[in-house]
Amino acid sequence: MMSKAILVLNAGSSSIKCTIFDDVDTTLTVRYQGQIEGIGTQPHFKMTDQAGAVLLETTWANPPSGKGHAYALEQLAAWLDPHLPEAGLLGIGHRVVHGGARYSAPVLIDEVVLQDLHGFIPLAPLHQPANLAGIEATMAFLPGVPNVGCFDTAFHRTHSIEADRFALPYAFYDEGVRRYGFHGLSYEYIARTLPKLDPDLAQGRVVVAHLGNGASMCALKAGRSVDSTMGFTALDGLPMGTRCGQIDPGVLLYLMQARAMDASAIQDLLYKKSGFLGMSGVSSDMRNLEASADPRAAEAIDYFVYRIIRETGALASVLGGLDGIIFTAGIGENVYRIRERVCRGLAWLGLEFDPVANAHHGPRISTAASTVSAWVVPTNEERMIALHTIAALTDC
Repeated sequence: MMSKAILVLNAGSSSIKCTIFDDVDTTLTVRYQGQIEGIGTQPHFKMTDQAGAVLLETTWANPPSGKGHAYALEQLAAWLDPHLPEAGLLGIGHRVVHGGARYSAPVLIDEVVLQDLHGFIPLAPLHQPANLAGIEATMAFLPGVPNVGCFDTAFHRTHSIEADRFALPYAFYDEGVRRYGFHGLSYEYIARTLPKLDPDLAQGRVVVAHLGNGASMCALKAGRSVDSTMGFTALDGLPMGTRCGQIDPGVLLYLMQARAMDASAIQDLLYKKSGFLGMSGVSSDMRNLEASADPRAAEAIDYFVYRIIRETGALASVLGGLDGIIFTAGIGENVYRIRERVCRGLAWLGLEFDPVANAHHGPRISTAASTVSAWVVPTNEERMIALHTIAALTDC
């Protein structure tokens, strides 16, 4: 049994990722790793050890109606109980999507902080409730263990006011209506990893494309976030699995006025019925779109690539040029056709693409002569959360 460990919980809208790290003073080794997918439909629970051996795998055909995340967390807690003695657990780190303007760094969670975070639910209705459900569950089944919240918005608090503001009366900015940016834990991990791959590039002008079921892009200058494609909520910017990405606010007025849609119906449309799923009518999963013969699936992929190229140009202009682009997350790390199309679309910036390296998933997928380098760098939000948790517990 481990003597020191950190539990990391990443509770998303339809899944819960769990990682247990030990040897926290030295190597931060993964001891156990698991995921519960399909929450709300047919949950699938799998746990593996550090060698990848499956310790548990099960599907719940008929989970209790309406319990969703609560039931999934109960099952996770039941598995953890004999495998993770409380005496050996230093702390629990949680991914929290929204920290608002108040939280710009990881924080020890108490009832006051928890209440604050509940106040941000309207800003991230798809994710924040699940994040907080994970915190409340661990407070209940491990009451003596400190919890640390690590925020997806925190990394972007280095933005200028010009990058954060909307062209609305200033009173709205004061009350928190501003561009926050998300996927910050992923971008922070990439920023910390890049010096090991290319120290010069790490000090330069970089666009990171976090491409997954949730997708965004971030402009980094010397490792600091300058701008991001996501804004007030996690809807803005690139199209995603089921989220719309950038949309003219006039469309929302039209939906309310001409279609008599209320806020709840519009929220459901924008978060759950749009993106790849809405455009294609086929699937929210890029793998299914690539395998489909439906022309609308191809159109959804084309639009995704178009928006990535378009946003790269915009972010490069904010940076005053571009030295490199990083692809990360599920699509960015694994779908070589998307990377190829994006890189070829950026040839005008001086990017010379290497198709052989790309087919092997990099890490560098541009030629040695390319003035703009392109890379595939796996992200690791769970490790970033563990590092933040250790730091927060050390400082307290």
